[in-house]
Amino acid sequence: MSSVPQRDRASRALIRHGSALSLLTLVSRILGLVREMAKASLMGTSALSDAFSVAFMIPNLFRRLFAEGSIAVAFIPTFKEYLLEDNKEKTREFLSCMFTFLTFFVSLAVMAGILVTPLIIPIFGMEEFDETVFLTRLMFPFLAFISIAALFQGILNSLRVFTPSGLAPILLNLVTILCAYGLSPFTQNPARAMAAGILIGGFLEAAIQLPFVLRKGQSFFFTPLKRALKNPGTRKVLHLIGPTIIGMAAYQLNDLVCTALAGNAGEGVVSSLQYSLRLQELILGVFAVSIGTVLLPDLAEYAKSAKWDIYNDRLISAMDIIALITIPITFFSLAEGQSLIRLLFQSRSFNEDSVRLTLSALTFHMPGLFFIALNRILAPAFYAQSDSKSPTLAGLISFGVNIALAAALAGPFRGAGIALALSLSSAVNTVLLLTFLTRNPQIAVGRALRSALTYTFKLILFSTAAVIPVLWLNPRLQALFAGRNRLISQGLPLLITALIFGAIGIALLVITRDKQVRGIIRMIRRH
Repeated sequence: MSSVPQRDRASRALIRHGSALSLLTLVSRILGLVREMAKASLMGTSALSDAFSVAFMIPNLFRRLFAEGSIAVAFIPTFKEYLLEDNKEKTREFLSCMFTFLTFFVSLAVMAGILVTPLIIPIFGMEEFDETVFLTRLMFPFLAFISIAALFQGILNSLRVFTPSGLAPILLNLVTILCAYGLSPFTQNPARAMAAGILIGGFLEAAIQLPFVLRKGQSFFFTPLKRALKNPGTRKVLHLIGPTIIGMAAYQLNDLVCTALAGNAGEGVVSSLQYSLRLQELILGVFAVSIGTVLLPDLAEYAKSAKWDIYNDRLISAMDIIALITIPITFFSLAEGQSLIRLLFQSRSFNEDSVRLTLSALTFHMPGLFFIALNRILAPAFYAQSDSKSPTLAGLISFGVNIALAAALAGPFRGAGIALALSLSSAVNTVLLLTFLTRNPQIAVGRALRSALTYTFKLILFSTAAVIPVLWLNPRLQALFAGRNRLISQGLPLLITALIFGAIGIALLVITRDKQVRGIIRMIRRH
């Protein structure tokens, strides 16, 4: 069994490596939230807003298959092997073949997507059918740009370079916001202005990372497609992606079906779910995705080198850090959800009905935050071992659970039912991933589970203690600041309750000498 000092070192290393990326991701997610605020201001939860949400979702779904999915599952573990072998010529050949194959494949996908868009949109029951088709076709090339950007990100992350990956989405969100307001007077509607911003931002995501890749000495070139397909590295990547394609296809179908259910549940339901998910993804992107991004290259190296003690320590630390972040935020968001939504989104187009719809979705999205974040940590534990089948199987089962629950709950509960289905199916996915991890006797799943359950229970107790004063104080603060502008009437009560909640929570953690807090304090003192 690993010693406590080794465990503490694993925690500090993970926090240190993830902190810079988390900071950049925080900026990106805040800008993403501002992007949603711009959409709320310009379109609210109107039929046009639903049209934009569906149009952007479709290329985004395929992005997860060609970009994040393939890079996380197959490229980084394979590229790590080339780096450990230290043969520059073979590495350059592998990168060239991957770049050629990916460029060719996503170009075909973009062309096919543009052609079949009119056949896909009818399933969503869109009121603005023609506009949804136009916007989807306009944004489909985003898939190609973002896939190339993901390849560059995979190269840099494998080399433990994370800053450009954090800068890239900042550009995407910033350009989209600027286009939303800057181009709207010159386009037929605000949705087209935002779509143009998405397209330009996707191109810039790839462009900003390329110089960093070349600076690290990782050059590549176009090669004949036949040669690219015969490359051993490419073939290994495709072999690893094979099971994932099935899982990701199910994941995409899951989103499509849920969006179709939402689209047929009434006007504004699609948009309200998107606003709620944006708030959830703010936390996921800043912490869970950042930690998972830093974790995967390390776990891949430890698995290839058979350093299972360090592998286990790093995985357990990541699970504990995720609990420390997501559980308190879940409690606070459930207590202050309405104030948060009013502060961020309420405007001329985002009315009381929009607040109600979004709050109902957020109330049932947030309980699933811990499980979704944990899945982002557990999946790399499989990918690092070049095992893509286990998380795929878990995903397929949870997909079936989600669709069944969403179909049953969408009718009576509309967006809230679809949100609840996602939370419950995410919990099922977590249980399955932990169960599948036990197949490898080198992974200390029992120790990880005991640590996670004990730590989670403690955080639930602390969060309950911290949220009680918030629930008592919130209505009094709302009454005190009522009648002022939105920033004061909603922002000040939210700030005060957040400070009280945070102070109580931190005090309880310090008093109990929390292990993660001790690691953070030691890291700060060293710097």
